[in-house]
Amino acid sequence: MDEADRQLLRRCRVQLVSELQVASLWDALLNRDLFKPDMIEDIQRAGSGSRRDQARQLVIDLETRGSQALPLFISCLEDTGQHSLASLLRTSSQAAKPDLEAVRPLNLVPAVVRPEELRVVKQDPSKPTPGKLQPVDLGPEKLHPANFSPEVRRPGVPRAVDVGSAGFSDVCAQERLRRNTDLAYVLNADPCGHCLIINNVNFCLKSGLSTRTGSNVDCEKLQRRFRLLRFVVEVKSDLTARQMLQALVELARRDHGALDCCVVVILSHGRQASHLQFPGAVYGTDGCSVPIERIVNIFNGASCPSLGGKPKLFFIQACGGEQKDHGFEVVSAPPEDRAPDSTPEPDAVSFQDEPGNDDQPDAVSSLPTPSDIFVSYSTFPGFVSWRDTKSGSWYIETLDGVFERWAHSEDLQSLLLRVANAVSEKGVYKQMPGCFNFLRKKLFFKTE
Repeated sequence: MDEADRQLLRRCRVQLVSELQVASLWDALLNRDLFKPDMIEDIQRAGSGSRRDQARQLVIDLETRGSQALPLFISCLEDTGQHSLASLLRTSSQAAKPDLEAVRPLNLVPAVVRPEELRVVKQDPSKPTPGKLQPVDLGPEKLHPANFSPEVRRPGVPRAVDVGSAGFSDVCAQERLRRNTDLAYVLNADPCGHCLIINNVNFCLKSGLSTRTGSNVDCEKLQRRFRLLRFVVEVKSDLTARQMLQALVELARRDHGALDCCVVVILSHGRQASHLQFPGAVYGTDGCSVPIERIVNIFNGASCPSLGGKPKLFFIQACGGEQKDHGFEVVSAPPEDRAPDSTPEPDAVSFQDEPGNDDQPDAVSSLPTPSDIFVSYSTFPGFVSWRDTKSGSWYIETLDGVFERWAHSEDLQSLLLRVANAVSEKGVYKQMPGCFNFLRKKLFFKTE
């Protein structure tokens, strides 16, 4: 939905909330595919479930339903006999459109200046009178092209104006920072390090966990992305909790002495879990979960000495819980449009203790102070993480796009801020990625 339609809905919201008869609208909204059945159910449960609360939530969510949402909604109002509201929106929409006929180009006449009329003002050194400037004439012979030297640029080197105001100095500052080993990690090895992707899609029937359709899309994107970032990528699919731990321990026991970094990506269902350091847990295909805390500590200084002092990065695409975030209204930052036919799914499972599964980490005395560790979560602890069955998860899709555009020039924290901002503006429901950062320096990926 464009900004003009959003502003119109906000201007008319008071009247819409006061008069909108939502009970008669549900079938019309579904028939026009403006909302999915589960979205309708969430709107019906909004607030106290009263007509006014449902109407208010409907108008808010309508802003996220694509570029044709307003005209389709007006049609729904007409179909259900709510002609006064339909007329209000249609008339207001037409009035808001600019009258293109009234906008005429200005008749601009170019000014012609002859060379002999050009004058350069210059101070006369023989008469240093403060405040007095003497004009010096430049005749046509002095403006001849032969008197000017052409600008010579090396191929691929942009003009200073090409990067915008202060852009050139920003690029130089980033490059100086990247080369400063006191402030940035050194990632010169080629390959840079290992990247293990655990992609759990199919879960056993007794686990009660659904198939994570769309996760293979995420996996393919990440394989390509981290290979371009000079990592050796290994993918392991559909692992039980025990197999996940075995794969992680095997990676930690390798000799990373000649490498500069290590990356672990986990794509799975997740849930809340008790913790001391890092929240959440991820599920194996057998329905047993592994705490994020336990995963991270497999790579601590005691368990993996060859990665001591080197950055260890963890990217977790999994739910942090079952809460669905409806967000709150921010006029200056409208949410991103989402295609009406998209089908987001949560990677959430209830927070419950499992028989025979210990979510507690090792004894506190065995946990070293975390350093050189970065854990990026797709969502805030306790909340759902959304995955589209066709295009993959919001988080991974955005992460891949941000890395493609900015990884050559920005550090990891700046990249993840861009990801968080972009994901936070998606969809009817909201999602807020975040991270636990225990890096000692900035990290710039090795790019082509």
